[in-house]
Parts: sequence; C-alpha cells; structure tokens
Amino acid sequence: MLKIAVCDDERDVVSANIKITEECLKKAGAIGKITAYTRSDNLFSDIAEDQLFYDLILLDIEMPGKTGMELAEKIKPYLPNVKIIFITSHIEYAIDAFELSIFRYVPKNDIQRRLPTAVLDAVKLLQLEEGKVYTIQTTRRLEKIPYKEILYIERDGKYARIQTVHGESKVRKTLQQVFEELSSEEFIFIDRGCIVNIIHIMQVKDAMAVLDEGGSLPISRSHLQDVKNQINGYWGAHI
Repeated sequence: MLKIAVCDDERDVVSANIKITEECLKKAGAIGKITAYTRSDNLFSDIAEDQLFYDLILLDIEMPGKTGMELAEKIKPYLPNVKIIFITSHIEYAIDAFELSIFRYVPKNDIQRRLPTAVLDAVKLLQLEEGKVYTIQTTRRLEKIPYKEILYIERDGKYARIQTVHGESKVRKTLQQVFEELSSEEFIFIDRGCIVNIIHIMQVKDAMAVLDEGGSLPISRSHLQDVKNQINGYWGAHI
C-alpha cells in the first residue's frame, strides 16, 4: 500500500488534490492511504517525531509556518526516497525545486491538466520500485538489498561494491556477474567499471550522470549515446 500525504493551507485545495490522487491510484490499479494536512508543521511533526512514513507528498510551497520549500529540505533526512510534487503559483521556485531533487513541479494555474499526470507518473514509478531485491549470500551472511535503494555498483578489485542510499556492501563477484543476476532494465553500464540504477539518474550533463541522492558519475565516451538512448527508452516505456 502506498502512503501519500497532501499538504496545503486551503482545505478546498486539499480536497481537490485528494480527489485527483484517488483517481490516479484507481487508474494505476494501486492501493493507497492518503492523509490530509493543512499545516506544514503538523506534517513535519508526524514525520520527524512520530516517524510516519510517506512514499509520495503533494506539497504547496506558499504556506504559513514552514514553507513547502523549507519542509522538503527538512524531511529529506527522514525520508530520503520520498517523491515530492511541488504545487505553486511562483514559477521561480522551479530552479530551487530541482536542487532539492523534487519529483515534479506543478504550477497552480495549470493544476487540472498537470497534476494528474505528475501523480500518475509518481505512482507508476513507486510501483516499479517495489518488491525487487538483490541477495548477497555467503557462509557467514545473508543480505537483501532492495533494488530501489541501489544507486550504483562499481568494480573494486575482485569485488563489486554496491552503493546504496544507506551505505555500501561488497560481493566477491565481477560486475558482469552482478549485472546478470540483477537481470533488470533499471540497471545500465555507464562505463566498463560502473553500473547505475536509471531510477536515480536525475539528468545527463557534460558526460556525467547526475544522481538524485547527490553526486555525479562519469559516463565514458563510448557509452554516452547508448546511455542516453537507454534512459529515454526506459522512461518512454514506463511513464
């Protein structure tokens, strides 16, 4: 079940956005629990103090108390993988929203057309991320790593080093072995020594893969065009 929060200081807007979200869940064949907030401070308190978890948050930027921009920055340490859709009247916020790795930006003057698409895309992506795990099993340990938490995998001598949103793990296998075991279109080679999870690539810029968790990885010249094609093909097929 997906957990979704809708936060706006205007109750009628909250109700309208909940209705749109419910329609998107139904269209995607997903089950979700939607929680409404009219105060950003209450949403932050639920996340930071009561440890409530959300997969997706629809967030108005212009609110009393903590603005949506401030709130998004504060909740990222608690919910590093949360998808946030910003809703605002001020287009200049879009640049800052990109810096915060916001999933989508929706202007209020086009909300009826743009919000359903943004929510449906987010729900489809969350469905895509669910359920898959990579298992590392040795005589001494058993570790299961959700695909959605894997950022990239690098060659490290005789090991493959798996970098996740929480840290890193190593397995004594070649990158090619790990790639074949993953057997998933989300993972692509950007260099002979590096595999990246497409889900975490924000953009390709100056032959670098910019990740949503921060940082960039170099894409070899020989892989660059193929990487762009695979990213475009992946999102074209799934969203």
